[in-house]
Amino acid sequence: MPHPDTIREGAAVLDRRDGPHGEVVLRRRGEQFEIIANGCFLMDTSDGRSERLLVTAALDALGSSGSTTVPGRPATPDILTTHAPHLLIGGLGVGFSLAQAAADPRPGRITVVERETAVIDWHRTGDAPLARFAGTGHRDPRTRIVHEDLLLHLRSGTDRYDALCLDIDNGPEWTVTEGNDGLYTDEGLTALRGALAPGGVLAVWSAAPAPAFERLLRSRFHRVEQIQVTVKVERGHPDVIYLATREP
Repeated sequence: MPHPDTIREGAAVLDRRDGPHGEVVLRRRGEQFEIIANGCFLMDTSDGRSERLLVTAALDALGSSGSTTVPGRPATPDILTTHAPHLLIGGLGVGFSLAQAAADPRPGRITVVERETAVIDWHRTGDAPLARFAGTGHRDPRTRIVHEDLLLHLRSGTDRYDALCLDIDNGPEWTVTEGNDGLYTDEGLTALRGALAPGGVLAVWSAAPAPAFERLLRSRFHRVEQIQVTVKVERGHPDVIYLATREP
């Protein structure tokens, strides 16, 4: 996911939608596709390393904590196993995170929560220009796509997740809409933590280090790790993945 930037010239607009959360645009530049949300360059299909690592790192951290759960059974410390974690991906985007999850044999269930109708359509309707970037994700029987705001989904649902991967903004300090700010506050982290099974892992993607957010994570989670991913030289700083593990 490139750093937030002004919309660059030379790309063809394939679709433009106005919805309850503002405007979303799909553009094509050569063989690459771009998603712009409310005028903010959100993501494209040029790389995807850090979006894939978001999933892999969360599953690796989950394995090291010994806290994955059996689907359909209570997430309690006395029913722990190393098999079939329930993975939630916050934000479908161009599909890189879903592709990585589907390529990994470890998840027992993969839930993707996406609030933008347009993004889901770009994966599933018409010529579905973004579908191929999700790999086998859309055909994987483990996958469920939920059309809902993430916080509403977490607050209204009863599922507990072993790994929760967030990639819906350019980071805690550069959100797509003001309403997303709440995800990265103490209240938002309470909801995210509450949706995790004991020993579960929260992974958050950011286009740059977010020290204030990291401090907040450390005040709410048992263990916090920061992973930096080198990206384009002109960015001047790496992508960052924050991993926060709930106590067993």
